[in-house]
Amino acid sequence: MRAPRMVAVLAILALLAAACGGGGNDQSGAASSAITIAIGAEPTTLDPQVRDDGNERAVNDNIYETLMARDAAGELQPGLATAAPTRKGEETWEFKLRPDIKFSNGEPFNADAVVASVTRVIDPKFNSEQASFFSTITGATKVDDLTVNIETKGPDPLLPSRMYWMKMVPAQYSSDAAFADKPAGTGPYQLKEWGRGNQIVLEANPNYWGAKPQITQVTYKFVPEGGARMSGLLAGEYDLITNLLPEDVERAPKSAHLQGLEHPMIILNARGSITQDERVRQALNYAVDKQALASQLFGGLAKVDTCQILSPQMFGYNPDLQPYAYDPAKAKSLLQEAGAVGKQIELVGETGRWLKDAETIQAVAGFWQDAGLKVKVSNYDFDTYLKHLFQQPNRPDAIFVSSSNELLDADRQYSNYYAEGGSGTSNSDPELKRLVTEARTNIDEGSRLQQYQQAGKLACDKAYFTFLLNIEDIYGMSERLTWQPRVDAKLIVSGMSTAQS
Repeated sequence: MRAPRMVAVLAILALLAAACGGGGNDQSGAASSAITIAIGAEPTTLDPQVRDDGNERAVNDNIYETLMARDAAGELQPGLATAAPTRKGEETWEFKLRPDIKFSNGEPFNADAVVASVTRVIDPKFNSEQASFFSTITGATKVDDLTVNIETKGPDPLLPSRMYWMKMVPAQYSSDAAFADKPAGTGPYQLKEWGRGNQIVLEANPNYWGAKPQITQVTYKFVPEGGARMSGLLAGEYDLITNLLPEDVERAPKSAHLQGLEHPMIILNARGSITQDERVRQALNYAVDKQALASQLFGGLAKVDTCQILSPQMFGYNPDLQPYAYDPAKAKSLLQEAGAVGKQIELVGETGRWLKDAETIQAVAGFWQDAGLKVKVSNYDFDTYLKHLFQQPNRPDAIFVSSSNELLDADRQYSNYYAEGGSGTSNSDPELKRLVTEARTNIDEGSRLQQYQQAGKLACDKAYFTFLLNIEDIYGMSERLTWQPRVDAKLIVSGMSTAQS
């Protein structure tokens, strides 16, 4: 496939996606406090500490709560804690807890629950996919019923942000095998029904400690294909759809978009296969026309990544890095030097979790094929895909992922994808691991920033990823729904409202 043909393929993909829309726009239904949200795939569990999965979070963010929270603009603020934690020493942070809060199963939320939540998620036997978020934490200690200390391995400047990510679970019930299917949190909603393969229904928690939400019931539908989500929105079946296709923004009853935290990229296996050769990894970067992806697939609602998976507002961003230029001749030359021309590379992906994921994977595969490789694309259902993503032995040659960073700090992505031992890492670079590891416990902000910026440059030079884009979060909404998207992309239903009849 020649480069001009690749551009044509991109255009055709965009047109096909637009053509999948359609249907009537029935907005005549009476306003109610029940809404329906269409997300890309069904959660694999409603245990909030097992997976690292956006579909699970879309639901669980409304059932469970955290010690620290963020407002829609991303500012850190107290959640189940009464205030920001205080440092009680180099390796200890103290949290004061709100009183008189219960989980929906009746268990009290107190220091015992915090200790159980911390102990559970950091236990290696629990094998949480979120472990890299919390790998600095060594334990938690009850001081009294409403005071708990969280201990870390060395100083951890990010501990308050980590506790924005760690959902609190009940001390007793979380060890019950039924917990993953019948969750119990402290949040404004509780599970009403999980019809496997069909829908999840949440209802307002009558005993919620905070402000009562206006939306009393929310139904989640699982719709992988973007055109189908749009058709449902136009038909009045859905009130909110995620990943609205850029070409459908003008047709949606209402839409909203903002520069998001998502960075679609390809993890390249630097430990084996043809991608072990640095020249091949660099060639895979030069081969992809990222600007064409941004403008033709995403309608301009995306920016080309600057050879790092951080956005400028994140701590650790390196302003000196520049994208690999689109240079197909150089890509072919590097593949020739490496003896890789004509060899096969497997690109693993999925469909429906992220905006334009399948189209992006297909387009990247086309560019790589143009450069002289045989590309085998393996698309899996999301659960199977996650198993490929997080397996350490037998890593795929190349695996598509879209990485977000709600901690707004390089630690979240660099410890997860850059440093050896991270759940999504496919390199064994000792210098990269040293930089990321040392930055984790560095309380000197200036030198910590330098460590992350050096790590970013190293990963760019070594081409451990095919860096692609920073995409916007795009939502379609019914006329009756009022909601302001959040910088962390959370779908907080208690922040939504509907027009009343």
